[in-house]
Amino acid sequence: MDWFTAPDYWLSRLVFQRGLAALYLVAFLGAALQFRALIGERGMLPVPRFTARVPFRRAPSVFHRHYSDRFFAGWAWTGCAVSAALVAGVDGWLPLWAAMPLWLVPWVMYLSIVNVGQTWYGFGWESLLLETGFLAVFLGNDEVAPPVVVLFLLRWLLFRLEFGAGLIKMRGDACWRKLTCLDFHHETQPMPGPLSWFFHRLPKPAHRVEVAANHVTQLVVPFLLFTPRPVATAAAALMILTQLWLVLSGNFAWLNWLTVVIALSVIAFPVPPPHTAPAPLWYEVVVLAVAAGLVALGYRPVRNMLSRRQVMNRSFDPLHLVNTYGAFGSVSRIRQEVVIEGTADDVPQESSEWREYEFRGKPGDPRHWPRQFAPYHLRLDWMMWFAALSPAYAGAWFGGLLERLLENDRDTLRLLRRSPFPADAPPRFVRASLYRYRFTTWRERRGTGACWHRTYVREFMPPTRLTGTKFSRPSS
Repeated sequence: MDWFTAPDYWLSRLVFQRGLAALYLVAFLGAALQFRALIGERGMLPVPRFTARVPFRRAPSVFHRHYSDRFFAGWAWTGCAVSAALVAGVDGWLPLWAAMPLWLVPWVMYLSIVNVGQTWYGFGWESLLLETGFLAVFLGNDEVAPPVVVLFLLRWLLFRLEFGAGLIKMRGDACWRKLTCLDFHHETQPMPGPLSWFFHRLPKPAHRVEVAANHVTQLVVPFLLFTPRPVATAAAALMILTQLWLVLSGNFAWLNWLTVVIALSVIAFPVPPPHTAPAPLWYEVVVLAVAAGLVALGYRPVRNMLSRRQVMNRSFDPLHLVNTYGAFGSVSRIRQEVVIEGTADDVPQESSEWREYEFRGKPGDPRHWPRQFAPYHLRLDWMMWFAALSPAYAGAWFGGLLERLLENDRDTLRLLRRSPFPADAPPRFVRASLYRYRFTTWRERRGTGACWHRTYVREFMPPTRLTGTKFSRPSS
């Protein structure tokens, strides 16, 4: 079938596949380095406890069959190795019938991690990586030209990603309609980056332009993806520029970079295609059958987008094949942070010396300038932002975090930037306080060198210690 393939998109496929493989590598690396404290056997939300109460059919994962920290580590590092091989282009050295299963491997492996990751893996970009990764299985390799139907499904995914995000904003916080959300967002976003302070200090008219441009990119431009070249190419390029602007203004794990990678699949680069063999019949049948199944499943995210009760970042099946996306349907006007401190005193008093724990990405010391971490995902830091919004977000794991700090747990401390206590002398008590943070003004920054100014709000968790294996508060 001559219509089945699009030879002009061979380089688009190559760039897309290498970019996707690199993001797979980042995701598996984060899992390998962070899992022990988060979901390990002694983690805050252990996998064995989760698999004991949630059946396989609801969360398909290899870890239902067996779990140990050593097995998980091997699984994650194997995912890193497979992803690195795909970055290097190993799939191009294989016949088509072998390259497709190779692309299926990281999808299956990461699905197993996400489905037992619980709160730590409840972010929209997990589902986006899996949905994109599943489509990549059927894109083929250098043996055949890219299938038109898979390229179309990637455009459909990009449309849902952007248009859904635009709708949730217009239906959500009134500041998006008033063009005022970016008066606050750069300061209150989950994890500011090194340039966020400067973005926040842009003149208010510039913020209005930012919001208006965002609405155009998310609510108008996505429809142009389905037009002929060069209009579709220009639409994808505009989306890429918008995503790079977001990369500069904050840390959103691999969300922006994956959106860029998907958008690159829309652009037909002006490079003559190499000679390829006709697509074999079995390949055409498989691709068309899978595409038909995904289109049938796609009615659920469409129904969600059209609903007045639209939800963000929801997966409609346990395999994460079709999902709905969106971000910041509401924007916080003030930033609050949970600050955790410990003391070595046997009895905490007003005169006690409380030493602060420093996180890698979330604001802490007002003089500590934000760093760029994306596309790497600091899961604990992100959830600490949610904890500051409401203690309900932290109910399942915050106590476990404090318990591990009282034990000077090595795996937990590795998630932090700095612990104020030596390894052989853990704190006797820890406490948590809620502070209001705001970016300093130009004058304050010149005078103090600080990026943030913070003000105490209230107690978040009173002084707590370990008594045996349980928490205990000091007697009054």
